Amino acid sequence: MKLYFAPRTRAIRPRWLLEELGVPYELVKLDLARQENTTPEYLAVHPLGEVPALVDGDVTLLESLAICLHLADRFPEKQLAPPVGTAERGPYYKWMTFAEMSLDPAVMEFYWRAQQPGEHAHADEGGAKHETRLKAVLDVIDGGLGGREFLVGGTFTAADVVMASILHLANTLRLLDGHPRLVEYVRRHTQRPAVRRAVSG
Repeated sequence: MKLYFAPRTRAIRPRWLLEELGVPYELVKLDLARQENTTPEYLAVHPLGEVPALVDGDVTLLESLAICLHLADRFPEKQLAPPVGTAERGPYYKWMTFAEMSLDPAVMEFYWRAQQPGEHAHADEGGAKHETRLKAVLDVIDGGLGGREFLVGGTFTAADVVMASILHLANTLRLLDGHPRLVEYVRRHTQRPAVRRAVSG
């Protein structure tokens, strides 16, 4: 199994999950500044030249969410996904996709605004709209957690990997200041040993 990876990208999510699973894998680090993601060799893996990509035998997967869903189901004995047919499986899908489809775009809007502040100097109306959207999304997550340690079924799952990784960026941008329970959720999960292994090297 081979994961194509670049630091400070969405590729951290499947790498974190692989470390949680504790299964052997080959890590191929790509230097985006040197455009190693645009070589013919890598474009044969991911035609858009983006990361992550996972090669698992004859299967090549793109998109961090798809990779995480695949990996959690690939190793059911690790119990990082509720079994199919259980009551927890639906909420697991819900939080995985909510993190990727609702939270991530809302956070990334603020990330890009922070990278290019001049371009948004006169976008107060748009900024207020994004703030309202982000607050609504964070309120949903906060209410869904309800002070619990994990999103689904009382145990750590791949849904916590995806959610906590995105919330970590939000917290770095000080977007969680009004949500202390989410700050604690991020702090707790980013202190896991698998995270330290995933971000090292």
